[in-house]
Amino acid sequence: MPTSCANKIFTINYYMYGYFCITKSRNMIIKVLAFGITKDIFGASSAEVEVDDETVTVNSLKTLLQQRYPRLQKLSSYMIAVNNDYGSGEDVIHANDEIAVIPPVSGG
Repeated sequence: MPTSCANKIFTINYYMYGYFCITKSRNMIIKVLAFGITKDIFGASSAEVEVDDETVTVNSLKTLLQQRYPRLQKLSSYMIAVNNDYGSGEDVIHANDEIAVIPPVSGG
């Protein structure tokens, strides 16, 4: 195996003339459901966020969402739900988790 492929997932011999390496991407795509005003901010009922890191927390997701959708910062508050429970700042989000942005709720 060529030394340039040493840290790759696997190597394929290409017609005996050379090698190419295939690496596994560490990026994770998180689907985020939107409700209420956040649906208007996203312009859709959901959004997909691609993250580079394997460890994504609720706080880091909020930061990414606010960078992509600056109007989120204007909300008085909003919560991130992870698998139907309110997430706290350092809760880790996994690839298959159901994520939702819960905007402020008023009622009467």
